[in-house]
Amino acid sequence: MPRSDGRNNDQLRPVEITRNYLKHPEGSVLISTGDTKVICTATVEENIPGWLNGSGQGWVTAEYGMLPRATNDRTGRNRVTGRDQEIQRLIGRSLRAAVHMDRMGENTIKIDCDVIQADGGTRTASITGAYVALIDALQYMVDMDLTPDLPLRGNVGAVSVGLVKDECLLDLCYVEDVAAQVDMNIVMLDDEYVEIQGTGEHSTFDRKTLDELLDLAKKGIGELITIQNKSLES
Repeated sequence: MPRSDGRNNDQLRPVEITRNYLKHPEGSVLISTGDTKVICTATVEENIPGWLNGSGQGWVTAEYGMLPRATNDRTGRNRVTGRDQEIQRLIGRSLRAAVHMDRMGENTIKIDCDVIQADGGTRTASITGAYVALIDALQYMVDMDLTPDLPLRGNVGAVSVGLVKDECLLDLCYVEDVAAQVDMNIVMLDDEYVEIQGTGEHSTFDRKTLDELLDLAKKGIGELITIQNKSLES
């Protein structure tokens, strides 16, 4: 099946990560995955939620939203939908998996993911880009003696996969996403799974299809982690 943008079934969209995209945040990234573009910022605050006071542990949390014309139709500004809440919880869970929070001190990193243009895969692009912003924020904490070293477990990356017209595809754009029989979002910490979100949108699916989709996702996330590391080395 020819894809709308001519990619192979196991091929990511072009990915570009631009670090230090904004002047003020401790970490900031513009990530582009095809026509999906997300600004991810990481803010360091020398405090923690009240329920963690005295624990010696830090915290990582996230917020997510879209600009009014990130999509074909304008959406209301400052409107937080149930979908937005679900996605920002996913981003927060995913990034916490990458960090030894007991080595952060009583500090918080707040991640903001703002979609400026959407063409499918906004949550997975947000996680992949926010990881790079998170690393820059953690390095800031080291430089400011807020933590003795980078408290990292590994790289976190995320990608979508799906079954479209009975073919397994990696990194769905919008037209593929809306047509998908099966739609999945996969988050991995290096070679281990953080989260698997999978839905039979228009059909059921068997174990063989699931395994094929997971293998596609692992391949794609490995490539995304390579791109993250190249960005961090630059």
